[in-house]
Amino acid sequence: MKYIKKDLLHPTSGNRWGHIVSGFVGDKLAMLALIIFLFYCLVALLAPLVAPFDIVDPAFMDLMNAEIAPSWISGDNRFLLGTDAQGRDLLSVILYGTRLSLTIGICAVLIQVTLGICIGLMAGYLGGRIDNFLMRCADIQLSFSNMMVAIVFLAIFQSLFGMARYQQLAMVILILVIGLTEWPLFARTIRASVLAEKQKEYVDAARIMGISSKRIMFRHILPNTLSPILVIFTVQIANAIVAEAALSFLGLGMPATEPSLGSLISAGFAYMFSGSWWICVIPSVTLIILILAMNLLGDWLRDHLNPRTYKD
Repeated sequence: MKYIKKDLLHPTSGNRWGHIVSGFVGDKLAMLALIIFLFYCLVALLAPLVAPFDIVDPAFMDLMNAEIAPSWISGDNRFLLGTDAQGRDLLSVILYGTRLSLTIGICAVLIQVTLGICIGLMAGYLGGRIDNFLMRCADIQLSFSNMMVAIVFLAIFQSLFGMARYQQLAMVILILVIGLTEWPLFARTIRASVLAEKQKEYVDAARIMGISSKRIMFRHILPNTLSPILVIFTVQIANAIVAEAALSFLGLGMPATEPSLGSLISAGFAYMFSGSWWICVIPSVTLIILILAMNLLGDWLRDHLNPRTYKD
């Protein structure tokens, strides 16, 4: 058993991760993207503490303060980024909206990862009819547009539950729909890695020792297939946030009472050409910077976790 564990680590794994960390520290663009992402996560986590106003306070929404321009234009220091058409402080709703969008994106991708890893491990390791069946299911899923599937299911949920009930369950439904539509990407990636790993000597040694298939898959093979999953995980969080924003823009996402970045953009679009451009533009810029930072991180990880680019 000690032999198997040593073999699992691989002699070059420590050097490889050290190489990746040193390369990351030396890449200013990657460091900037990481700092931006961590800043977003921090302000989203601390939104109730750092937001100038409490969005659940009944006095937060005041139509007398509607459509006030940002402070550097209007001179009103109460509202740094201005207010929306309902008189809400835009900075406060953006902080809470970022928190909601990140929560939906991360939770949806966790569902994708869980399903994809389990299905990909079983398909790659067991092979045969199980592999054929699971991969055909993945092919069927991939043959449909993920956005169209999400729109259809969300429209069905709205008709089944009614608008009032749907708005109460909107966050959970969005997480499930986005999570269940994109698992094949993880499953196919894991399967390809498992097909290569299960031919190696440490897997044969584990079988000879009588270790169960489940333990071999999750304790021995899975740790050696996580590099591509980390890359996809980063990019898919950005894709999930964009999907939530698009669905909210179409009126199928979060309600106006629980603002996400997508619902803020949707609500502000009507005022884009009426002079109150900041209601739409500032949430849009916030979303663009977040997506750009996450895509830069994903691209960097893809380049440096690719074994073909690493040399001892």
